Amino acid sequence: MIFDDPNLRKIDQAYIDSLDDIEIAKKLASKLLEDLKEAREKLNENPHNSSRPPSSAEPWVVAQIEEDTGKQEESDPGNEGDSSDSSDEKEADAKKRNRKKGGSRKPGKQKEAEGKGRTQKLSVTGTVIHFAQQCPICDQELTESDFTACTGHYVIDIVMGKEDQPGITLTNTLHIYGDTACACGYVSHTVAHRCAKEEEWDVELTEWHLVGPMLMSLICCLAMRMRLSRRRIGEFLDDWLHLRLSTGTINQCIHEAGRACEPVVEKQLLQELRRASLLQADETSWKQNGKPYWMWVFITVSTVLLIISRRTKETVKRILGDFDGWLMSDGYIAYRDYPKRLRCWAHLQRKGEGLAESLNRKAQEFGEIVLSVLKTLMDAVYDARTRASPAEDLKAKYQRLLEKFRFVCEEYKYFAFQKNGKIYEKTQALAREFLNDWEAIFRVLEHPHLPLTNNEAERILRHWVILRRLCYGTRTKQGSRAVGLLASAIETCRLRKVSPWEYLAETIAERRKGLSPHAIPEPAR
Repeated sequence: MIFDDPNLRKIDQAYIDSLDDIEIAKKLASKLLEDLKEAREKLNENPHNSSRPPSSAEPWVVAQIEEDTGKQEESDPGNEGDSSDSSDEKEADAKKRNRKKGGSRKPGKQKEAEGKGRTQKLSVTGTVIHFAQQCPICDQELTESDFTACTGHYVIDIVMGKEDQPGITLTNTLHIYGDTACACGYVSHTVAHRCAKEEEWDVELTEWHLVGPMLMSLICCLAMRMRLSRRRIGEFLDDWLHLRLSTGTINQCIHEAGRACEPVVEKQLLQELRRASLLQADETSWKQNGKPYWMWVFITVSTVLLIISRRTKETVKRILGDFDGWLMSDGYIAYRDYPKRLRCWAHLQRKGEGLAESLNRKAQEFGEIVLSVLKTLMDAVYDARTRASPAEDLKAKYQRLLEKFRFVCEEYKYFAFQKNGKIYEKTQALAREFLNDWEAIFRVLEHPHLPLTNNEAERILRHWVILRRLCYGTRTKQGSRAVGLLASAIETCRLRKVSPWEYLAETIAERRKGLSPHAIPEPAR
């Protein structure tokens, strides 16, 4: 770049009007044009035309690029091949195009492919015989001697060590089911329990499963907390536990664990969320099968709810319902339906800092005014919190400052039209944001005990943003739902100082038996 920021700030409309020499004006225009082209080239850089990583692109940009690429491939006559191509080459090209466009081929085993059975043989560490304890006809107690085995399956699980004997032990238990004959002639038959199927889930909750609850909890820990891919989880289990599980089995475990947590989230966490007196909300972008979605987070003092869905008012209404507590959020319009809303000052402060660093003088002036007003009021709020005496009415005390600032916002919100250009667009947007959310922004002056930011929600999201950058989101609706349910249970357990992995294993075991899971324990007072 020819001009650095300090020199560029000096070049304004007044300086340009003062140039009488045409040659000097042409030289200035040439240099500005060169800088503009270089800046525009950098602005247009993306992972497809530069060395920038794929994670640096917004999900909606990626989706648009993929859509444009697919349309271009469909309309490109070169993809169809000519008459001189051999049939093998045409078939290879067709397969290549199908892979690029997604085609009809789904991930995993195909219908025509030959299946593979489990090849690893583990030593049996224990046997559990499931026989009927009592005859349902005559109520006579039955014994194992009356049992006849019919079928069975293996369950591989881990046993956690204790404080005096730390470590992990891998177990392979043989579960046997069959008939138990009674003296009255009735034969009781035992089978592994299977939960009823649900339309939203392709995975079953059943005791007839190779992976035990604690091992499944470990897999969820590696995927959700340690952010390992399915393939890396398989590599870890093989290297450290000498256990070989397929990628499909590992993925099935994560989805089944998500389904197991569904009643906990829907019946406990969601209800606690709606009864809370103070709630913080935030959202971040997420990709589902390459399409733009959003991960929402709602957090109270002891409850966290995460969900992956569209960014619409319907999503907010479905989660919060008739919530009547304090709601701390950003400036998204969907939150405006709730009267006791608070605005995050950190978002406004960052926007003010962006304007204060602007190369435009007017935008810079407005940014400095915003930062000055927010700093003055922040100091007043923090001072009111630490004072032992009853808090004074800060809104009345700073009424004159607020009136002056409102007048400035009214003045700056029309600059984009007065100057006949987009150079003041961000200034106008921030001024209108203050005016539209005036009561929500400065309501904290009447209630200094309330938070100024939604930093708690942003801290929760930070971990999942890193996971999104590593895995590029999810591929299916079921995968997105499993991530949201598991994330809600894990983060709530961590907030309440409860081991999320022991609780998850217990929940999976109870749900496989068809029982209702225990609620996450309340935090100690």
